[in-house]
Amino acid sequence: GSLEPDEPAFRETTPYAPNSPYSASKAASDHLVRAYRHTYGLPTLTTNCSNNYGPRQFPEKLIPLLILNGMEGKPLPIYGDGLNVRDWLFVEDHCNAIRKVLKWGRPGETYNIGARCEKTNLEVVRTVCKLLDELLPQSRFCPHESLITFVKDRPGHDRRYAMDSSKIEEELGWYPEETFLSGLRRTIRWYIENPEWVESVRSGAYREWMKRHYGIS
Repeated sequence: GSLEPDEPAFRETTPYAPNSPYSASKAASDHLVRAYRHTYGLPTLTTNCSNNYGPRQFPEKLIPLLILNGMEGKPLPIYGDGLNVRDWLFVEDHCNAIRKVLKWGRPGETYNIGARCEKTNLEVVRTVCKLLDELLPQSRFCPHESLITFVKDRPGHDRRYAMDSSKIEEELGWYPEETFLSGLRRTIRWYIENPEWVESVRSGAYREWMKRHYGIS
């Protein structure tokens, strides 16, 4: 589902309320796991995470898209008014949380994994631009904020996601180690230092996806 600005963050007990076919398919998978647990006693563990970012993320996702487009002087597309809110979680922190759940989680339980790091999309793109200016001071595209381009909002775009991670913090002692700024700096450095990887995933199919969803290639 989607949260209003003043609503509390999602807890493990928050009812499912998917607003798009994509989110409905993810909710269905959770229900299927729950059904196998109830019917067959399968020792299941379910985790719900907030938005991930980090090295090696495919360029269609928001943060690597912004990084790579910024490095190349291409538009930095932002859906709608840019005020949609997401909670951002560095991928290594997510992996550490999953390891703790696998080792110490209670079968049949659900654990939220979030970083308590809510940012609007506009805040995200401005932070990326600031770090690109810092890490690539000789770039002819500085200041990178000049590349920000607003595009038509996508259908079913939920306004806000936020995770309450109290359960995993209290029961399993997990907390994220990276701040948004430190994790984003690590991520940008990785993309700067690994252009070969970037080129290897930029197939013709990827360019078609970009043109279809953002109107750019």
